[in-house]
Amino acid sequence: MRGRLLIPMALTEHYFALKHAHVGLVYLSGSLFALRGGALAAGARWPMAVPLRIAAVAVDTALVTAALLVLASLAFQPLAAPWLWVKLALLPVYVALGTYALKRARNRTQRVAGWLLALAVFGFMISVARAHHPLGLLHTLAG
Repeated sequence: MRGRLLIPMALTEHYFALKHAHVGLVYLSGSLFALRGGALAAGARWPMAVPLRIAAVAVDTALVTAALLVLASLAFQPLAAPWLWVKLALLPVYVALGTYALKRARNRTQRVAGWLLALAVFGFMISVARAHHPLGLLHTLAG
C-alpha cells in the first residue's frame, strides 16, 4: 500500500513497460499528426481517409490509457506536480489546433498555420514532460 491508495502489485511491476508504451505512443501519435497535416497542406486527400482517421483515434486512445496506467502504477498525485498541470492544460489546446488544421481551416494558409502551431504545442508538451518542469527545457535558459 502506498499512502491511502491500494495499487495492484501487477500494475506496479509493469511501470517501465507502461512508461515505454506511453512514450512510444506519444511519438507515434505526433508523427501521424505531422504526416497527415503536412500531406493535407500539400493538397493530398488520403490523410482524411476513414481508416487513417480511425487509426489516429485508436493511437490517441491507447496513448491516454497508457498515461493513466503510468500514473496509477506510481500512485502519482497529478495535482501535486506543476509540470503535469501544464501538460494537461496544453492538451486541449493541441487537440483544438490539430482539429482546426485537419478539419476546420477554410484555406491552405489557415491549415498550415494551425498545423504548425499544433506541432509547436506538441513539442513544448514533450519538453515539459522530459524536464518535469512547467517551462520545459526553457527553464535551463532561465537560469
